[in-house]
Amino acid sequence: MNTKLLMSVSAVTLGAAGIMLSFFPEELSGSLGMNEASAILLQVLGASYFGFAMLNWTAKANLIGGIYSKPVALGNLAHFVMAALALAKFAFSGPNLSYIWVAAIAYAIFAILFGYVFFTSPALSNKPS
Repeated sequence: MNTKLLMSVSAVTLGAAGIMLSFFPEELSGSLGMNEASAILLQVLGASYFGFAMLNWTAKANLIGGIYSKPVALGNLAHFVMAALALAKFAFSGPNLSYIWVAAIAYAIFAILFGYVFFTSPALSNKPS
């Protein structure tokens, strides 16, 4: 599996979400029907997303899988599995939550890919460094 592509796409996705949550928390909380006090929670969530994005972006050139970069793979796997399950549970609770379904499916795809990376050994290339 091309882990560089996976790490790059996840970094860009999480980075975009982190920037949106960090710089537009009031607008997002209003559009999600949340009160203004929850905007600070969205900013904190945005900071953690952006931090994860930076981790993935800087680790994209590393060999990932099996015993290599195990903490990075495990952190991503835990994040995406737990979020996919929470989003799917929430999406089942309401009939008109198509945007939640989109997020749940995206998270599930990342969860499956990071699960594959975590539980398999990377193919070492024979290319000279």
